Amino acid sequence: MVIPRNEVKWNMYYVYILKSEKIKKYYSGVTDNLKRRLKEHNSGNSNFTSWSGPYKLVWYSVFNNKEKAYSFEKYLKSSSGFAFRNKRLI
Repeated sequence: MVIPRNEVKWNMYYVYILKSEKIKKYYSGVTDNLKRRLKEHNSGNSNFTSWSGPYKLVWYSVFNNKEKAYSFEKYLKSSSGFAFRNKRLI
């Protein structure tokens, strides 16, 4: 059975890095809707970033596997992930 292209549901997960314009620090996260999540960060509706916005999107990557996206986000928040981020992504 062939499923028509317009009926295929793609689950996409975005791992992203934001930079605070106010304090010049970085924040990384995962979402399934990048535009909505960026609006939440910049409107103060996010617990971890409400006090340090506005934010600018500096990097993102798309995953079609939720576990891999969360695993990569966890790596970015590790000490070796910080080094990788600073050398290769930003």
